[in-house]
Amino acid sequence: MKKTKNRWLIALSAVGIHISIGSVYAWSNFTTPLKDLFGWTDSEVALTFSIAILFLGLSAAFLGHFVEKYGPRKSGLLAAIFFGVGIVGSGLAVHLGSKYLLYVFYGALGGIGLGVGYIAPVSTLVKWFPDRRGLATGLAIMGFGFAAAIASPIMNMLIETVGVANTFYILGISYFIIMMLSSLYLEKPEEGWLPDGYKQKINSGKAKPNMDLSQLMANEAVKTKRFWYLWLMLFINVTCGIAILAVAKPLAMESIGIDMTAAAALVGAIGIFNGLGRIGWASFSDIIGRPATYTSFFVLQMVIFFFLPEVSIKWLFIGMLIIVYTCYGGGFSSIPAYIGDLFGTKQLGAIHGYILTAWAAAGLAGPLFAAWIKDTTGSYSGSLTFFSGLFVIAFVISILIRADINKLKRGQMNKNTPLKNQVS
Repeated sequence: MKKTKNRWLIALSAVGIHISIGSVYAWSNFTTPLKDLFGWTDSEVALTFSIAILFLGLSAAFLGHFVEKYGPRKSGLLAAIFFGVGIVGSGLAVHLGSKYLLYVFYGALGGIGLGVGYIAPVSTLVKWFPDRRGLATGLAIMGFGFAAAIASPIMNMLIETVGVANTFYILGISYFIIMMLSSLYLEKPEEGWLPDGYKQKINSGKAKPNMDLSQLMANEAVKTKRFWYLWLMLFINVTCGIAILAVAKPLAMESIGIDMTAAAALVGAIGIFNGLGRIGWASFSDIIGRPATYTSFFVLQMVIFFFLPEVSIKWLFIGMLIIVYTCYGGGFSSIPAYIGDLFGTKQLGAIHGYILTAWAAAGLAGPLFAAWIKDTTGSYSGSLTFFSGLFVIAFVISILIRADINKLKRGQMNKNTPLKNQVS
């Protein structure tokens, strides 16, 4: 008999991939060195990051079917190749002084590695952890959230000691090795596999079995209302979250009167709650359910975004920002488990890829709108009030998806058979 792999080592492998690709959030470490070397503008350097996030969303959408067809190991190796070549090639671009080569290597090729590497291990973890879906996906995506904190000091040290180009070479080779070794352990569980003792717990009533609402193919899922409800909820949560992440430092200076150095230190310190929110909210969703988790996100944030511009008490302002940071991270980590609940695990990776196009769209919309409001009104308070209104819409959507879920559950009960391949 084939020996079953350790699912916690599968989770560790997923974390290895996500910690590698999540280093993209430490891109700002290269901003000043590249400007000093070549005289590029802030926008020219920042465009590299924007292209990478755009290709993350596009590759996740278009290569989700590749993940399902060829499995997590080959998908992880593909991600390692694209991301490794992208980072090493960025060193070549710096050596040649070409920003366009940097856009191609770091932005396009690195971005493709980001997208495939993001979804490949997550869809596999959902299948290995039928008893703790939220915890499993939260573990991996927590790695993505913490990656910048791990990578930033390493990047700064390398830039100072070996230069920008050599930093890219070293990082690219290192990430390739970590992602390759992590991918080689990834594997789907056998059909019908359950963790030891889980079946007995179900039979004794100590645990509830996963009652997936349906088992749909990706192209069937996109025809349902609940898919677009999920897409819109993630889009709004990410749009508003990215916007406040982008303006957190000047907002703190404007609201509680601290200087630039203190504001930067504050934002860096509470940034850790982005990662903690990913594991915390995802694990909590296993207890209260994914619908209640998303409704909680929107209720909390519609209140916080409305009142935050008026808050001048330091501890209250910091506490509110912390909650927003956890909700932002929690939205990412809870969505794969929510997809599994609604559409099953048959093509979870492909469906997850389609949903992540909301991230790509939000990455462009959030910061641009916040900056436009600031330029128009001279303050960030107007944008936060607008985003509070968006959370009201998201709250309504979170209620609508519950109604859709309950309707389909009633249909299942009336037929007294599991709902399969039904498209609403």
